Amino acid sequence: MDLAILYEDNHLIAVNKPAGVLSQGDKTGDIVLADIVKEYLVKKYNKPGEAFLGVIHRLDRPVSGVVLLAKTSKALARMNELFKTRAVQKTYWAIVEQKPAIEKATLVHWLKKNEAKNMSFASKTESKDALKCELEYEYKDSSDKYHLLEVNPHTGRHHQIRVQLSTIGCKIKGDLKYGAKRSNPDASISLHARKLTFVHPVSKEPVEIIAPVPEEVVWKFFENRQ
Repeated sequence: MDLAILYEDNHLIAVNKPAGVLSQGDKTGDIVLADIVKEYLVKKYNKPGEAFLGVIHRLDRPVSGVVLLAKTSKALARMNELFKTRAVQKTYWAIVEQKPAIEKATLVHWLKKNEAKNMSFASKTESKDALKCELEYEYKDSSDKYHLLEVNPHTGRHHQIRVQLSTIGCKIKGDLKYGAKRSNPDASISLHARKLTFVHPVSKEPVEIIAPVPEEVVWKFFENRQ
């Protein structure tokens, strides 16, 4: 794949992950994003051996958008702390099949992950072994068939955005696992990590990284209207 570099300095590198590429290795043995970025760094800087690269956060395989990686151990440790303390603002765009009844709201659920099915299930009531999850969403626009939501998750649970939006009837386009009517032709789901905003862990300067949407008709329709 051709790497789309969104940001790079001495400590960090951000890329626009295409849907279908793994953020971390799994039983398929398919190529992983970090390995592709390592190869890029080795070639660009003529590094002998392997380049250091730390995985800070991940996106589900069918999700596209900005992924931030660390080029130094210092940046990795500090960025991990920023994510842990929720000092990084994550903004997603989701194309959904149904417009939400309330155009702007905060959703709070308790999630349980089913390992066998690789799915999460959301409940409005607290229960044993369930993890609290929270996100804010805002309705942005509509096409003739679909609707664009901007989502800011406050927690980072398994399939959180997918299951929370599905729970309120806003199933993400292409997400068969959580009730979408049909799949997308490329097996993606229409969820895109649009933006990361944080204070740089070394320079202390504000950083905003924006990932262009996939080259797909519905995505480009919405992006061009924002």
